[in-house]
Amino acid sequence: MNESAGQRSSSANDDSQSEIPDFELIRQIGQGGFGRVWMARNRTTGRLRAIKLIAKSRVGTADPAGREMASITRLEAHLRHHHPNLVTIHHVGQTGKHLFYVMDLADDLNSAAQSEPADYEPATLRHRLGKGPPTASECLAHARELLAGLASLHAAGMVHRDVKPANCLFIDGQLRLADFGLLTRTGLHVSRLGTEKYMPPDGRMDTRADIYAVGLVIYEMVTGFSADRFPQFGNCTGTVLADPTLSVLMRLALDACATDPQARFSDAGQMLCALESRLEQSPVATRIGRRRVIGLVGIAAIALVAFGAYWLFHVPRVSVNFITYPFDATILLDDEQLTDEKGDPLKTPCTADRLPARTHRVVFRLPGRPDLDAGKTDFSKTRQIVERWGANNPSSEK
Repeated sequence: MNESAGQRSSSANDDSQSEIPDFELIRQIGQGGFGRVWMARNRTTGRLRAIKLIAKSRVGTADPAGREMASITRLEAHLRHHHPNLVTIHHVGQTGKHLFYVMDLADDLNSAAQSEPADYEPATLRHRLGKGPPTASECLAHARELLAGLASLHAAGMVHRDVKPANCLFIDGQLRLADFGLLTRTGLHVSRLGTEKYMPPDGRMDTRADIYAVGLVIYEMVTGFSADRFPQFGNCTGTVLADPTLSVLMRLALDACATDPQARFSDAGQMLCALESRLEQSPVATRIGRRRVIGLVGIAAIALVAFGAYWLFHVPRVSVNFITYPFDATILLDDEQLTDEKGDPLKTPCTADRLPARTHRVVFRLPGRPDLDAGKTDFSKTRQIVERWGANNPSSEK
């Protein structure tokens, strides 16, 4: 449910006026669908914590506080021990208006969170990715940490349902999975809740849905692209193929995001085991000495075959017609020019064959005219795009 700026401001003020036992609310540092996260100070010890507040009553919604309480209760009941890759919840309580729970404060994106800097911003994987792709060793470390935390939930019979970079916090430099508001039991036919672009196309929100989301998170780390560009590689293809660690991670992400749910890993524990096994089997891992160059070429070739096989068998291909007025425009598909078998640019009107049947951004380019952005089009539903320069309302024929 979306809120206006006035509603958000009013709600934030209501939060700040709440009396949280033993804590002073300093300032809001995060916001979710139904709750807000505040930096707070323990009045007795002076230690800074993060506190999430969820209003008990909200107009036009179900019972978010009740749902959050059920999720946290489930977490405490089934998770026997605190896991180093899950955010620790230290206390759960209620006031007259709010449910609240106390957590560790994330590292400061700008400095150390030992005071209350006005520019404090929680360090999340989303912010880290905003600076560009992490190094191969960082990608591997973060993938292991995310999978380890999620595996503990899956082993306890729970599904997270909202795995994404914004819910991966860094605390003392270590990645921890956070936000358990949509946590539920495995084996249930659960509602399609979460963040849309990290949900699998089949719509079933179970452990394999969490796996699909992890695959997209790894894809974002390796390529630096947003999840909605999966499975494009763009100009990072050479970098990925030349690095054995990135190649293993990318193949893992492709398997995790298979169109058929049964082709994905069954849970995070199985995916983590597959990661470690593939790293051990990497040619470069055993031939890193004088044959390093040969090993790199070998892993690149293996990865290239794996990527090609994925696209061939897992992503349906379709033919799409492109028409513009005037003719002779070149076509940019996701910022890359469409070409024929000889490598020459395709020009409208034309038919492009074997295009992945998923959503693409289409732009037409004609000398002497501004680029004509046709927007995003789902090729699994749309097989002909017609655009005009100078039209007030360019349209696509579907």
